[in-house]
Amino acid sequence: MTETAEAALRRLLDIMARLRAPVGGCPWDREQSFETIAPYTVEEGYEVAAAIAEGPDMPALLDELGDLLFQVVYHARMAEELGVFDFAAVAAAIAAKMVRRHPHVFGEGDTPGWEALKAGERSARAESGTLAGVPTALPALTRALKISKRVARVGFDWPDPDSVLEKLAEEVAELQAEIPGGAPERLADEVGDLLFVVVNLARKLDVDPEQALHGANAKFIRRFNAVEVALAKQGLTPADAGLPRMEAEWQAVKREEKA
Repeated sequence: MTETAEAALRRLLDIMARLRAPVGGCPWDREQSFETIAPYTVEEGYEVAAAIAEGPDMPALLDELGDLLFQVVYHARMAEELGVFDFAAVAAAIAAKMVRRHPHVFGEGDTPGWEALKAGERSARAESGTLAGVPTALPALTRALKISKRVARVGFDWPDPDSVLEKLAEEVAELQAEIPGGAPERLADEVGDLLFVVVNLARKLDVDPEQALHGANAKFIRRFNAVEVALAKQGLTPADAGLPRMEAEWQAVKREEKA
């Protein structure tokens, strides 16, 4: 017989409590903290995204969503041990937030707008300013996208993609000017500016930069693997072949993909 959602969640909470138990628990789980578990939480979020991108692969998605839920349960259990909040408080808080953010669904009247609602929540948390509350732990491309969206909502934005391309050319020129000097901090600063403008270009084109880069990474891996296979058939490794031969094989792979 299939468990109800309530029963399954209760069993998971009990398992987590047992793993963290001072007597009879798992030594590794007992030693963990918010700081040591946080990287796993981020990783599981990416695993969920990967399962969705691959089809989606529903069996994998089922598994990865379970792993992600376990991360929430883990953090909630550690907070409960400290006497600050528990899983029920986490669930109640997000439920209340969703109801508050959708008054047109759960209450009367029209929603004042997502950004206005979130601004009110930031104010309640004593956070002020357009960019208050943008998470620092996000991947850099995703955080840049959130920052640029936030300021665009208040009018600080380029008017169109062409104007972003002009800014991109300007940033490329500034980077080129710093290359002869080779000062690491200046190069890092200019590369950062260049990437930030690229993120804004992606936003203007309605492209998610994080997903676009994931796709570019996957494409590069696929093509380079094909280059290695082609070289192996000739009895060569990439190091043996050299750049000109590898570039020739790379172009051949691209032509084959487009055929």
